[in-house]
Amino acid sequence: MLFPKKVKHRKWHKMRKSPAKMARPDTRGISISFGAYGLKSEEGGRLKSNQLEAARKAMSRALGKTGRYWFRVFPDRPVTAKPAEVGMGGGKGDLQAYSVEVRPGRVIFEVDGVTQAIAKEALRKAGTKLPVKTKVVSREIA
Repeated sequence: MLFPKKVKHRKWHKMRKSPAKMARPDTRGISISFGAYGLKSEEGGRLKSNQLEAARKAMSRALGKTGRYWFRVFPDRPVTAKPAEVGMGGGKGDLQAYSVEVRPGRVIFEVDGVTQAIAKEALRKAGTKLPVKTKVVSREIA
């Protein structure tokens, strides 16, 4: 699974954002840079590292040996949680996972080196593993 090698602060603030702010389209990472096809988020949310790993496994199995893929997001935001049936107080919970915040329009994965049908099927399978709605997009040849 993906996680940072070293972090400056072990626990972050929650950074709650209103649904209106999370629904605004992203301005960075919205175009395909490396591959020919990409998986783009259609809504905002948080992707945990284990969800990204499950999507990666599904995508790499569908691509086969010739396909190549790129991650366009990296989970560096720590997620904490307190154990079940523990009372309030006693400080912040322990680290559970790392996540990344995505907003609509952000490219999550990119794929190249395979036919259009295989790439679209691989990205569709990867999108089913993620908690946000996604769509498969292709690079516009200009």
